Amino acid sequence: MENYKHRIGIEELIERGETQSLEFKESLRLKDEIGETVSAFSNSDGGTIIVGVSDDGGVPGVDIGKNTLEELANYIKRNTDPQIFPRIEITETKDGEVILIDVAENQEKPVFFKDKAYKRVGKTNQRISTSEIRRLAMEERKRLGWDEQFCEEACLEDIEEDKVRWFLRKSKEERGLAIEEDAKIYGILTQLNLLQDTKLANAALLLFGKDPEHFFMQSEVKCIALPTTEFVKPYDTYQTYGGNLFEQVDKATAFTLENIRRPLWVEPGEVAARHPYELPKEALREAIVNAIIHREYDSPSKVQIRVFPDRVEIWNPGCLPLQLTIEDLKKPHPSIPGNPLLFRQFYRVAYVEDVGGGTLDIIKRCRDAGLPEPEFEEKMGFFVIIFWRSTVTEDYLEKIGINERQRMAIKFIRQKGRIQRSEYVELCGCSPKTAYNDIQDLVKENILIASGKGKRTYYTLCGTYIPI
Repeated sequence: MENYKHRIGIEELIERGETQSLEFKESLRLKDEIGETVSAFSNSDGGTIIVGVSDDGGVPGVDIGKNTLEELANYIKRNTDPQIFPRIEITETKDGEVILIDVAENQEKPVFFKDKAYKRVGKTNQRISTSEIRRLAMEERKRLGWDEQFCEEACLEDIEEDKVRWFLRKSKEERGLAIEEDAKIYGILTQLNLLQDTKLANAALLLFGKDPEHFFMQSEVKCIALPTTEFVKPYDTYQTYGGNLFEQVDKATAFTLENIRRPLWVEPGEVAARHPYELPKEALREAIVNAIIHREYDSPSKVQIRVFPDRVEIWNPGCLPLQLTIEDLKKPHPSIPGNPLLFRQFYRVAYVEDVGGGTLDIIKRCRDAGLPEPEFEEKMGFFVIIFWRSTVTEDYLEKIGINERQRMAIKFIRQKGRIQRSEYVELCGCSPKTAYNDIQDLVKENILIASGKGKRTYYTLCGTYIPI
């Protein structure tokens, strides 16, 4: 529905009117009707809801506040079972702003809204009967996970043999996988449960495909480096990485490390300098691996890595398993992979461990580095992990209270890595005495740390990563 929508344009789409896969809602006040349509689309072939359009195609538009999209996403999540995380975005029309809610067909059926299930029949939503619910539940028990489903368009010629051979060598080295390296590709993939007769599982193409994006455009990873702490254009750097999932992990990790600072540290009494990253490399890689293998691949969205001057955010489409909460990630918990076939192959090459301790390792590495614990969130159909690049977070700054000059200086340091008093004077247009007093206040608050002597003294943010 998404590609069709963008191809013909939002104006023409509205002009054509409601269809089996398109529903208009005049206002966000009709939340229950929106929820019923989400259930109907989820139980049918998917579709799009446009909020801010009347039944006759008029566009009164919709008033959108700061938290409108998040509140709408949370409302849908709270009232659907299994929880649905549609893609929600704002779009401009000539008559005003509207909200698009893209709903994919859900693999797990039936989907209930407020304890009732609906299906799409023509342009209407109809209650699903009790007998039909039983039938859908029986069919659901027979369904395969997305990564285990077969890609009907693919064949063995779409598999990169060299990558399969690499996988065998690596798996034998790491986990003792007992498959001969000179075995036929057909036999290897069959033993890995990636091939049945001549049908390739989706996982096979993501792991070893010559061109996975040809079959699954959503499998790419977007990596963005930003000049400010807000997610707005222009970007400093924007890359999209395709290829097999192992390559995506390596490329996305390399992008992230290239766009965070790597200060040079010389310890007293030591000859050799250390050159660590400001965030623990292993924690970042673990989070990127988790995002790529646990994401919902039936979502049209892509994994995103956003590198801000003060933090790194990793967004992956989907949500936690129903058995887990955000708080569960901070304590021992079972491993519940969203894509078990993908997860199994990553385990075999030691990219992950099969014990559910990945998030605990991430938290521990950040703590050991003297950094804040990473934050875990679910919002707008994504699971998000946030790494803070120093202990000087926005919440901390708000708590202690700083003036506008000091805020400008901290922003400067986040972009440049450090600041000298002369640069502070020029940046803020203040006197050297004022600059000195402002800087000393920040030092006393453990926000800045001084290095060097005399005119060469410069200041950096406290709480950067210095591994022991």
